Amino acid sequence: MRNYNQIIKLGFIFMASLFILSACSDDYLNNSKIYAEDSESFFNSETDYYNALVAAYDPLQSTFRNVLMGEIASNNTLCGGETATDVLGYQQIDDMTHTPVNDQLQDLWSLMYGGVNRAAYIIEFQDKTDFTGKEVIIAEARFLRAYYNFELVKWFGDIPIKEDGRFVLGDEKTIPRSPKADVYALIEADLEYAIANMTYTAPQVGRATKGSAQALLGKVYLYQDKFLEAAIVLENVIQNGPYVLESDYDKIFEFEGENGTGAVFEIQYTDTQGAGFDCLQCSEGNVAVGYQGVRGYEGSLFTSGFSFNLPTQEVVDEFEDGDNRKEVAILDIDAWAASTGAKFTTGYEHTGYFNRKYLPRKRSEEAAGDLNLTNPNNYRAIRYADVLLMAAEAFNRKSSPDDAKAKTYLNMVRERAFGDADHNIVTTGSNLTAAIYKERRVELVGEGHQFFDLVRTGRGAQIPGFTTGKNEVFPIPIEEIQFSQGNWIQNDKY
Repeated sequence: MRNYNQIIKLGFIFMASLFILSACSDDYLNNSKIYAEDSESFFNSETDYYNALVAAYDPLQSTFRNVLMGEIASNNTLCGGETATDVLGYQQIDDMTHTPVNDQLQDLWSLMYGGVNRAAYIIEFQDKTDFTGKEVIIAEARFLRAYYNFELVKWFGDIPIKEDGRFVLGDEKTIPRSPKADVYALIEADLEYAIANMTYTAPQVGRATKGSAQALLGKVYLYQDKFLEAAIVLENVIQNGPYVLESDYDKIFEFEGENGTGAVFEIQYTDTQGAGFDCLQCSEGNVAVGYQGVRGYEGSLFTSGFSFNLPTQEVVDEFEDGDNRKEVAILDIDAWAASTGAKFTTGYEHTGYFNRKYLPRKRSEEAAGDLNLTNPNNYRAIRYADVLLMAAEAFNRKSSPDDAKAKTYLNMVRERAFGDADHNIVTTGSNLTAAIYKERRVELVGEGHQFFDLVRTGRGAQIPGFTTGKNEVFPIPIEEIQFSQGNWIQNDKY
């Protein structure tokens, strides 16, 4: 079985984004012309469909921004970096002072819509050529369109959607921003199709499966407070899927732990292609890893980086005594230096802590290009522990709660964390809800979920600088508002 993190490099560029406006806009317009002239002569063979699918997977690698910013926006971490102006867009998001003029939000918008359009390209021509197994490729395309649209609706709220094919130039002036309910309806339909046409066994390592689609659908339901629906689909994953919690939490985030028994969906990265800071999306590596590395580091196990995304003392204190996850999730750099002799320097907002899950590790064979941009660490986008905790929340919060089942799933995660059943949660009702929220925070710290968990549960005010009624979503990039020529209205208070 070929590994998809190698095959992904075969992807070719169809169209970066309908709504892109950047220094590369001339290239985009030129590519758009080629795309318009040549696309209808494509999809004449199984190979064409397969290559298009590879290209639709490729923008997943750019979601390192989403993960990094999602954590920085929360109350888990401070932005860090070298100075208060180092990647200003990240600094503003950390301080909740971001505006529609933000390069990082613009990149997120453009790249996620690039992913939507690549997936939609396949869907639009799904009936052109028949071959055995085509339904799986279409199902994966619909999973990917759902994944990218979910990222967009999480970040921006109401967004433009198109059910019947690709966006084309001019749509931004005529297609409105759809209400979130309509966006979620399209996402649900895509995932339901994917579930019906996929199996739990991936055609290649790294490709989505039935379990990936079920888990994402469960998360989509939770974001809409559809707790009964979430409970049903997540229970299905737990009872029928092949997933098992890894016994050794420490190995999950190491190279040997990639695509393990608890991997419901992982975004694949490699270190085989060089890149530079002038084109971060050109990297096949997980750029966020280098960003989070210890500044000026010299020592064992890790390599240096740029000291972004620094855990706070508050989140460190959330770990209970005896929780084995703490040493895996959080690197106490002073304690580490004292015990190993490592050396380091400090940057802006230094807290003494680093996101150990995604720190750059030493490698036996160094990659070409800037090593900070070519880290091969997969992003564990949906882990089985996340599925169990989502199921626990759904069973606890549905109109007819099943707290017994909620505690079963919650305590499965805790028993691995503590190595015993002595720390199991026995409470019920709202106290159980609070326990589940806390468990999600410590289990998933550093993985980009906390901001959205706080917002979807009405707890955004816990984030320093957060303004209720504004910061639940981020502003539509100013270029997109200008492109639409009055068709799209900016989010409130931006």
